[in-house]
Amino acid sequence: MRAMMRGVAYVAVAGFMAACVPVEPGTGGGPGGSVNQCGALDLQFLVGGPATALETMRFNKPVRVIYPNTMVTQDYSSDRLNFEVDYSGRITRVSCG
Repeated sequence: MRAMMRGVAYVAVAGFMAACVPVEPGTGGGPGGSVNQCGALDLQFLVGGPATALETMRFNKPVRVIYPNTMVTQDYSSDRLNFEVDYSGRITRVSCG
């Protein structure tokens, strides 16, 4: 009985370890696309800055600015830029989707 429990524990630990494999940047992401297909990684310098800076910028992709308590659709568009903004008007996240 003790040997069987030890075997189950080893299998469980091996399963948890397999789930901890790091993902390479630029792979994976949403359905059928790269994490950076929309160019979000190139715009990370905007995080922490004012959302008003987006008004003077031009993008060649669809853009969605998401303010607190704003309802957004759950559809995934790998080429759409998402800018999440906090209550103070600062950009907190830039992502694709």
